[in-house]
Parts: sequence; structure tokens; C-alpha cells
Amino acid sequence: MTDSPADVLLVHGGAPLEGEIRVRGAKNLVPKAMVAALLGSAPSRLRNVPDIRDVRVVRGLLQLHGVTVRGGLGSPQTPGEESGELILDPSHVESANVADIDAHAGSSRIPILFCGPLLHRLGHAFIPGLGGCDIGGRPVDFHFDVLRQFGATIEKRADGQYLEAPQRLRGTKIELPYPSVGSTEQVLLTAVLAEGVTELSNAAVEPEIEDLICVLQKMGAIISMDTDRTIRITGVDSLGGYNHSALPDRLEAASWASAALATEGSVYVRGAQQKSMMTFLNTYRKVGGAFEIGDEGIRFWHPGGPLNAIALETDVHPGFQTDWQQPLVVALTQASGLSIVHETVYESRLGFTSALNQMGAHIQLYRECLGGMPCRFGQRNFLHSAVVSGPTKLQGADLVIPDLRGGFSYLIAALAAQGTSRVHGIDLINRGYENFQQKLVELGAKVERP
Repeated sequence: MTDSPADVLLVHGGAPLEGEIRVRGAKNLVPKAMVAALLGSAPSRLRNVPDIRDVRVVRGLLQLHGVTVRGGLGSPQTPGEESGELILDPSHVESANVADIDAHAGSSRIPILFCGPLLHRLGHAFIPGLGGCDIGGRPVDFHFDVLRQFGATIEKRADGQYLEAPQRLRGTKIELPYPSVGSTEQVLLTAVLAEGVTELSNAAVEPEIEDLICVLQKMGAIISMDTDRTIRITGVDSLGGYNHSALPDRLEAASWASAALATEGSVYVRGAQQKSMMTFLNTYRKVGGAFEIGDEGIRFWHPGGPLNAIALETDVHPGFQTDWQQPLVVALTQASGLSIVHETVYESRLGFTSALNQMGAHIQLYRECLGGMPCRFGQRNFLHSAVVSGPTKLQGADLVIPDLRGGFSYLIAALAAQGTSRVHGIDLINRGYENFQQKLVELGAKVERP
């Protein structure tokens, strides 16, 4: 391995996680709410902001475009500000240097969501090549098709996409082929200032989407949600700022819950909320996990005795979220019997299981749709179903993190295993888990940098 020591973590497994940690604002909401501030004519105040890399990337991109960003991911900078609070002032939005955008964005996919706001504010935008976690196809072409429907013109060049709005963008009628979160966000951030009404069918309705709609409504947008996944946006001439506390990160909360289960521990997740986690909580209970819901958080623990094998199918909200799947699969390696996992959201998300098998797990992957209704990947040669046979004893190993949630799952496996694991590419986890190493230490995990 050629990693720098700073990108490697030694995990000495075999000890249960015990104690309390806190989750702050959702990774899948906070960066998008920051982008929304571009649309306003007045400053916005965003609270409960986690110190994660995606937030830092968006902060830098906003600053490149002339947005003044105050407040802190660390300590407050001025009296009256809180830790985890950002003040975003878009009074002087300007074009950014193409090379600076490309360098700062790195592998992040978030710049695609800058398109609509920048077209409204400047009449043009630039988007570099996009990256993100390698968990399956996440085509960006649909984003550009949507923007063309609003009236944007797009030119593809060697260094990225150049977009222009020769005149005010116009509302349109859009039907998503799949309820994609990113595409729904793109439509919302573009439609709120477009002329006329935009109707979006088959929209994503995740809690983070609802929270983004709350942000936009606070700014002066007119947005309605129907029960059939239809969102209607009536464009307005201008938007103001917002004052908003981001909803807690239900995906991080579930990761810690799965870690408690896999290590036979007990973790109180301050900030976790029942409403956004109801589907996860039902599944957690079926597996044999225990939880207690309080006003300020949820305590998750392994109550003793064998865990139960289950059949699990991921789906868009209100189904079982795909980001909950990978951490829970680690716990399923300790359940008695055969568990079936059918991944219907990302076709390549089960690739992380090969490393678990090297640690002693028994997981077989299949191209067929197992344990549920046929999905869009069923006839396309993707290994998107898994059969997990347990319980199996896990042994420490050398692990290379493949993606954000898979990476945290490797940490859980290393914590549950006997012996020491060397986890490479650990910095990727900073994309979505705030101070994860410090939290591990607070929960009694034996981890160290080499």
C-alpha cells in the first residue's frame, strides 16, 4: 500500500461499543441548503451544520463564486454565532475561475446542483467532470436534459460543461424515470425562480428533500407536494434568505445503530429522530436489536442472545434506504440462518461484501432479484442480491475502503472482528461522518493511526 499514514487506521477489534455520540445535520441536506442560499437576495443562516468534507467543498465553491461565508464548523468566530452555524451572504455573486472550480470540486458531484442557481444569478455556469462514490450508475445527463427543458443551452468542452440562460428560465413539466434524489433537488433549485409553474412527477420524497423544500419555502418559494410523488413549484420573481436548523442525519444514526448491534454494544445516538427512521427501526427490531426512543435521541443496543436472519429489500423513501443497507449487512453476518438482501437502488452497492468474506463472512452474490419483486437491475447482469449465512466469526484483515457507506461498514466489521485490521483510504469517511475517529474513541473502540 502507498497510503500516507494519515489515511490508514488500525482497528483492534473484539470490544463492544459503549457510550454516547451526537449526530448533527444530514449530509444529504446541508450541502444542498448551502447551495440554495445562492438563490436569495439576503443572507441565510444555517444551523446544526456538521464538520464533514462535503460541507467544506461547498463552502469553498460558494466562496469562489463571491458568497461570503461566516461562522464555523469549529468554534464560533463572532459573538452570537454557534458552533455548527453558517451565515451565507450571496450579495456579490460572481463568476469563478474554471480552473479553481475544477481544482476545488475534486471528485464531488455537488457542483451539478450549482447550475440552476447560477443560471438565475449570472446567466451562465460551468460544471467540471464529476465523481462521487463508485456504487453504480449515477448519470448526470438527466440533470442537463432537465436544465435544457427549463431553457438553458449547454456546450460540452474538454474541461466540462458550459451552461447559459439566454433569457429567464421557464417552468416545465418533468417526469423522472426513477425517483432520483439528485434530479429532484436539481428541479427544485431551478424551478423556484423560473417563470411559470413546474410540475415534477415521480419525484423523490426523502426527509432531506422535504427539509430542502422547507428551506426554499422560508426563502419565499411556492412548492406543494402531492401524495402521488408529484411536486408543483410556482416560480417567483425573487427569494430572500432563510434561518434554518438542518434535520439530523438519519443515515449516520443508523450506521452507529448497526455498529452497536454488530459489536454487541450499546450506543446512545443524540440527535437521532424516530420519524425519519421508522422503517429502519422496524427492521432493526426484526433482526433482534433493541432501542429506546427519547426526546433528544435514541439508544441502540444488542440485548443478548442470537440475532435473527431476515429478508431485506432496499427502496426509495419510505422504503428501507440503500445507505442503511451496508452497515446492517455487517450485523447480519452475526445472525442465525440465511438473510437475503435485495439492493434495488444502486446496482453495484454489494461489491463491498468481498472484503467481508475475506474476514470470514459467508456472503454470496446473485444476479437474480431475490426475496422481493423484480427490479430494474434484474435482467441486466448486475450482482445486486446477496445471501448472508451466519453467524460467522470475523477476523481482522487489510481493508481498502471502496465508498462512504461501505467504508463505515468496514470499520464496523473491523470493530466486531477478532484481531487487528488495517483500514486504508480512511479519509473518505470524512465525506459524511463528522469526527468519526473521535466518536469511536469515545465509545471505547481501540483505534490508532500507524
